[in-house]
Amino acid sequence: MFKFRFASVAIVLLLALTPLVYQSCTYDIPVPSYCFQEDVLPIFVSKCSQSGCHNAIDKEEDLDLTNYNGIMKGVKAGKPMSSECYTEINSGSMPPSNSVQLTQLEKSTIKAWIKAGAENTSNCNTCDSSFTYAARIQPLMDKWCVGCHSANYSGGQYDLSNYNGVVKAVTNARLLGSIKQQSGYSAMPQGTSPISDCDIIAVTKWINAGHPNN
Repeated sequence: MFKFRFASVAIVLLLALTPLVYQSCTYDIPVPSYCFQEDVLPIFVSKCSQSGCHNAIDKEEDLDLTNYNGIMKGVKAGKPMSSECYTEINSGSMPPSNSVQLTQLEKSTIKAWIKAGAENTSNCNTCDSSFTYAARIQPLMDKWCVGCHSANYSGGQYDLSNYNGVVKAVTNARLLGSIKQQSGYSAMPQGTSPISDCDIIAVTKWINAGHPNN
C-alpha cells in the first residue's frame, strides 16, 4: 500500500511539473547570429545605456554597458545564469518598466553569446547591401536606436520606432550626420563607436533613393 501511494504521489508531481519543464525547454528561441559587435552590443547600448543608466557618464551600479569591457563586468563567460547582465534582464528587473523592454529574441541572443564564451567577436556576417525600409532600415533602428528614440522615450524629440519618425529625422538632416558621428551632430548611438560601415551605406542608399516606405 505504501509503495502504491508513493508511486501515485510521484506521478501527480511529475504531471504537475511537466508544464514547468516544457516552458523552460521552450523559453529560448532560435538565434540566427550572436556576433558581439553587430548583434549583442546594440542591445545593451539601445536598451540599457540611456541617460541615468549604464553608460560612461552615469555608470549605474558601476556598470558601463556601452563597450565590451564594461559589459564583461557583469558576465561570466559560458555561464549565463551566473551572469548579472543576463539574469537581471531575464528576470525583468532591467531595464526599468517605464523603458523599452527587450524582445525574447534579444534575451536569447545575449544568453547564446554568453553560453558560447562571451567573446568580443565582429564581422561575423556578410554585409547586406539591400536598403528596403521594412527589411533593412527599421530593423537597424530597432537594434540601435529605439531604446532612446521611441514614443515613450523620444530623445531629441525623435521617435525612430516607425517610418514617419525616421523620415522626420532624415528630412531634418539629422539622421545621417548622427549615425556617422560627424562634428556638429549628436553622435548616435551615444557613448560608443558608430554603427558599421555596411549599415551606414545601407541608410545612405535608402536616403538617396528618396527614403521609400518599401
